[in-house]
Amino acid sequence: MPEATSVNTQTMLPNEPQGKAVVYQVFTRLFGNKNQTNKPWGTLEENGVGKFSDFTDTALEGIKQLGTTHIWYTGVPHHDVITDYSAFGISNDDPDVVKGRAGSPYAVKDYYSVNPDLADDPVQRLAEFEALIERTHKHGMQVIIDIVPNHVARNYHSLAKPEGIEDFGENDNPSVEYQRDNNFYYVVGEDFKVPESLHGYRPLGGEQHPLSDGLFIESPAKWTGNGSRLAQPHANDWYETVKVNYGVKPDGSYDFPRLPEQYLKLGVADHQAFWADKEVPSSWIKFRDITFYWLTKGVDGFRYDMAEMVPVEFWSYLNSSIKTKNPQAFLLAEVYNPDLYRDYIHMGKMDYLYDKVDFYDSLKALMQGNEQATKLQHIQQGIADIDEHMLHFLENHDEQRIASDEFAGRVGGAQMGKPALVVSALISRSPTLIYFGQEVGEDGSEDMGFGDPSRTSIFDYAGVPAHQRWMNDGKFDGGQLSREEKALRDYYVKVLNISAYHPAMLGEYLPISITPDYLKVTDEVSGDSQASYADANKIVAFIRYSEAGRLLVLSHFSTEQTVKLSLPLGRQQLEALTLNTGQHSVTDMLSGNTYVLEVAGQQAILQVNLAPLQSLVIAL
Repeated sequence: MPEATSVNTQTMLPNEPQGKAVVYQVFTRLFGNKNQTNKPWGTLEENGVGKFSDFTDTALEGIKQLGTTHIWYTGVPHHDVITDYSAFGISNDDPDVVKGRAGSPYAVKDYYSVNPDLADDPVQRLAEFEALIERTHKHGMQVIIDIVPNHVARNYHSLAKPEGIEDFGENDNPSVEYQRDNNFYYVVGEDFKVPESLHGYRPLGGEQHPLSDGLFIESPAKWTGNGSRLAQPHANDWYETVKVNYGVKPDGSYDFPRLPEQYLKLGVADHQAFWADKEVPSSWIKFRDITFYWLTKGVDGFRYDMAEMVPVEFWSYLNSSIKTKNPQAFLLAEVYNPDLYRDYIHMGKMDYLYDKVDFYDSLKALMQGNEQATKLQHIQQGIADIDEHMLHFLENHDEQRIASDEFAGRVGGAQMGKPALVVSALISRSPTLIYFGQEVGEDGSEDMGFGDPSRTSIFDYAGVPAHQRWMNDGKFDGGQLSREEKALRDYYVKVLNISAYHPAMLGEYLPISITPDYLKVTDEVSGDSQASYADANKIVAFIRYSEAGRLLVLSHFSTEQTVKLSLPLGRQQLEALTLNTGQHSVTDMLSGNTYVLEVAGQQAILQVNLAPLQSLVIAL
């Protein structure tokens, strides 16, 4: 194992079966790019691009070290790009309706092909992706790709669709705003107009381009992806996309069979049987055919973009079909409304939803000093019935990098992510998602063209500096990382392997309340002093336990103070930890340090010092 990715072997659990999933999200065209030019609005030739072939055996082993079970290859389906591939029979895309030079991965142009940027030979692009699927499987990981059901690129046209498959909109009646089996909604009698630019924005940064003329022919205009019904959408609308019709009428009523309420409690087979004799809108069938196509290619699951913008009945139809074909398929959805969580899990048959609202948002606020630790305990208890379905993350392509100045860069940088990682990864039975570069402290500060920095660009060609230092010119051994970056990656490896393999992770959760009575604040000048409620509310504490293993977890979110913690454990905690009377030597799986836990009758005391941003994961 290379020096940069060495780990304390006592934190690894190689003899344990994998429990919780760890999803490694990688922005595919950025992962393998060695070019460090990073010119704003730079072309593929100027800034470079990563390829499927950059995911070598060594690279995949590096990803696997993080406890990874699934790689989410973001940006694989063929979406609009500005690079000219007309020599390969691919039509050029119009900069007036493309975001950035490399294009949005969520403006899919052809669901039956893959982004030609990612192939060494664009003619063989599909075969090259199939080879990557095979390599990923060889390393014991599964493959997830995006499905974007709510919208497609304005110029959607599949060159690679199988025989008998029709394009979206191919048989639409554009003379009416709505018809159940139209794939799109139409602004009858009006032509599409490119949005008026804001703040001096110009496509491609103002560079001359034959198609960059402020015009895009679409007659009649279609509704825009975010639901705008204007022929000329606003610049802040998702103007590069058009909304897909799922049988929802313009007045919001439904033009398809509704699922009876009892289906909330019924399984996949019952849902599949319900739809077997029902007529459903054309768009439903098209997306079922698309997912079946990729399952046949070896894809193991899907991440569904903005799933809550599509009726839950569609998800019942689609996901029960997928699960009938592949019962082990991994189905992850972006849903932000907590009131919809249970419907989309039970009625929509999703495996996992983003736990952004409330968990991630509150954890971020805690990291920034704007929230109390107890808030996370309340949230966790409120979703106890669905906690295993709520995927946790600290970064993804939509969120700010932890190390960015806008998030935590001015406070603790990437180090702020360490206690948050422990809490996020270990507090529940939910899977954990890691975004590439997060594990080495990437700060997302590059201003590459479309959009603002703090999030690694998903719209332009770019290199990702901290990740490139781990990549080390294709050696994938961390050879260019700083000492701090190496240590951070080692920390991620330790925590994520506990998350993935420790048997307590599939067990129960028991929160521990921290009060000022348990704490003393250490001051180098005045010595120890009594802690405040503010100090206590910077510590998250809980127990995870099962018959096969028990963990006591403490995470300290203060960036300034060391605290002395005399943690009392009562009868309920001792029962969970199954500890007998006497002194117990316990070990922190992150540092290897040992502590004494003294049990007397129905009480126990653990005395530890917690440094700023320190976590303990104590194995019992």
